[in-house]
Amino acid sequence: MPHPTSSRYCSQSPRCCVVGVATLNQWALDFEGNLRRIKASISRARSLSCTYLLGPELSVTGYGCEDHFLELDTETHSWEALCALLRDGFTESIVVDVGMPIVHRGVRYNCRVVMLDGKILLIRPKRCLADDGNYREPRYFTPWRRTNTVENYHLPDVVRAVHGQETCPFGDAILRFDDTTLGFETCEELFTPDAPHIRLALNGVEIIANGSGSHHQLRKLNQRLDLIQSPTRKMGGVYLYANCRGCDGGRLYYDGCSCVVSNGDLVAQGSQFAVEEVEVTTARVDLDSVVSHRAAFRSMADQASHETPLAEVHVKFRLCSTAEDCVPSDAISPHIHAPEEEIALGPACWLWDYLRRSRAAGYLLPLSGGADSSSTAAIVGSMCQLACTAARSDARVASDVRRLARLADNQPLPIPNKLAACVFTTLYLGTENSGVETRKRSEELAKEVGARHMDVRVDSLVAALVALFAAVTGKKPRFKVHGGTIAENLALQNIQARLRMVVSFLFAQLLPWVRGESGFLLVLGSANVDEALRGYMTKYDCSSADINPIGGISKVDLKAFLRWGADNLGYPSLAKVEAAPPTAELEPLAENGEVAQTDEVDMGMTYVELSVFGRLRKMARLGPVSMFQRLRHQWASMHSASEVATKVKRFFTYYAMNRHKMTTLTPSYHAESYSPDDNRHDLRPFLYNTKWPWQFARIDQLAATGK
Repeated sequence: MPHPTSSRYCSQSPRCCVVGVATLNQWALDFEGNLRRIKASISRARSLSCTYLLGPELSVTGYGCEDHFLELDTETHSWEALCALLRDGFTESIVVDVGMPIVHRGVRYNCRVVMLDGKILLIRPKRCLADDGNYREPRYFTPWRRTNTVENYHLPDVVRAVHGQETCPFGDAILRFDDTTLGFETCEELFTPDAPHIRLALNGVEIIANGSGSHHQLRKLNQRLDLIQSPTRKMGGVYLYANCRGCDGGRLYYDGCSCVVSNGDLVAQGSQFAVEEVEVTTARVDLDSVVSHRAAFRSMADQASHETPLAEVHVKFRLCSTAEDCVPSDAISPHIHAPEEEIALGPACWLWDYLRRSRAAGYLLPLSGGADSSSTAAIVGSMCQLACTAARSDARVASDVRRLARLADNQPLPIPNKLAACVFTTLYLGTENSGVETRKRSEELAKEVGARHMDVRVDSLVAALVALFAAVTGKKPRFKVHGGTIAENLALQNIQARLRMVVSFLFAQLLPWVRGESGFLLVLGSANVDEALRGYMTKYDCSSADINPIGGISKVDLKAFLRWGADNLGYPSLAKVEAAPPTAELEPLAENGEVAQTDEVDMGMTYVELSVFGRLRKMARLGPVSMFQRLRHQWASMHSASEVATKVKRFFTYYAMNRHKMTTLTPSYHAESYSPDDNRHDLRPFLYNTKWPWQFARIDQLAATGK
């Protein structure tokens, strides 16, 4: 087998080529829209002189089809869309790499399809599937186990009808062009210990392409970039990473950041958060520098000298330019957002996709003036800022903005607060237990964002329900401060919370009608991830909205976001919100009119402690006893062993008591690794023995003995 550094690649001209990675905002099963975006990316890449364009994972179907992958229609429509690329000239003189599901010999695979000049060069199935956290790929696909093996794939009739191609290679192989070699990884394979890029590099493959579908999670991007840069810094080579971006139909937001790395240096990076549907990032790479980098690494050369050759597919095409003045792209520093920026941008982009694709007229938010609902309002404001900025240069975003703002094509685009006035309504749903300051903060923030704000009192509704109960039972419940029991106190709080959501949905359905407009409003929830973990929420109140942009974000991060947003989003009232103690305002005020109820006192634990419990429960996979043992040492300077035992037992008691609330949790933006969302991310029971008798007895024994 000729080696990539042999004389066949030697010439007086440098081997420099322009490669591109496409970031696409695809939508599950939107074959027409997905194809349009793929075509747009190819046209843009061709205009930038690309000879190879890599697209995201499952870009033809959208990554989030889930059980629709089990339907044969999904593959059939994928082939139909692929034929449009082959037939309409989109693969002429450019190597195009897309992702789609393919059934081979009765087995469904997650595949890359590489095309050139109207022909399919190779179908490369994914070798390692993601099967943890939010991912269940083995439910739909089978991994390709026959490494370094290629079979003949008989193409469907719709493909044969285009240019007469009847078969193509299917399997684990590299593409050998006239001037370089190209190998493949797909998403999860990058994260595996024995990643394909190791053997690809040892076989002299110079360009490695990874079409991916990786979701956003706070503080995750630097890990992803490190996984790409570290091996190429050690082994040399050009690594292309193309990622999805946007909400394609579920809780996840795919955060783009497609990039090109050469010999460990980042030479091109796409944006992580944006509302534009198509972005093509290109780089000029010097392939001779790959040879030099590897040749200087003697121990790698020794390992490569006895590496088993890989299966190849030969392609009569040159990726490199013949121009002698092709200057490689310079190394750049990675752009990584601070967590506060991630909160401002990621959920905002997710909300934009949800709004425009649902065809809703806007959002409605019960805005209490507290940290959670104010964070949600600020994120909607950020959404409006992003959309208005992008609309100035992107025609498709401009079209969506005009539709939502009900503007004609000849009218000027709105500024952010004017767009907010069209798509965002806030309600302050106060009772006699609401404080004066929260009402003021609610009104002030709504004005800063530009929302249409309404101050609605619901005392009469609460009184009507209490009167109904008294008429039927002859008993009138009282708050605890008025001599009532815990059960009475809790019931009176829950009446208020649940009525607020009933009122919210009523207004969301009818306000467009009142205003003489069409459509409906989506109700936003604003319960954070720590409250979901602890169950500190009323079932069927804010946990039953349409969607929740902060449901995967911790209270600690939200408070930091409020401080950041006061200065960076132009909403100074957020600083006042952050400084106020969190409170549900469901119990009577103190005699001086001040709020008497605070969240952390109610919960019996702080939000900081809740974050610790959440990470240890989910990420460290610790049960009650192991968590106690870990925290007894971590918190030794702050708490005695018995105090730690009390805190751990309290957490697990309330976690078990309230786990059932996760079964009705509003679909929430996934942002935190310890999300308790049982629908996808956290598969645990919802009916527990809340006493944990065996475990708690063991904790008490350990706390008493000091062992």
